[in-house]
Amino acid sequence: MNNEINPIEEDFNAALSRYKAGQDLIPIVQDFQKIIQQIPNHFAAWTCLSWLQLLLKNNEEALSSARQAVRLNQQDPQARMNLSLALLATNNKGVRDHIELIKKCL
Repeated sequence: MNNEINPIEEDFNAALSRYKAGQDLIPIVQDFQKIIQQIPNHFAAWTCLSWLQLLLKNNEEALSSARQAVRLNQQDPQARMNLSLALLATNNKGVRDHIELIKKCL
C-alpha cells in the first residue's frame, strides 16, 4: 500500500493550514487557484476559494467559485453555504432552496 500523499493534496493542506494560522488571504487564494488550474474538478479547492473570496468581498468571484463547487459536489453543505452567502452578497435569488438542501445534508 502506498502511503504517499499526492503533491496537490499537500499543496491543498498547506494552504488550508496557512488560512487556519491567520496568514494573508491573497497568497492563499492564489494557491487555491493554482490547485484548480491543475485539477479543475477539485471541489474542496473551489469551496475554499469561494470562502476566501467572500472574506475578501470579491462577491461576484465568490459566486462563480461557489457555483462550481456545488456543481462538482452537490452534497457538500459548506459549498452550498458559501453559495448561499454569495447569492446574498450579490443580491441574487435562490438562497432559501440552498438552505433547505443544507438542512437535508446535515
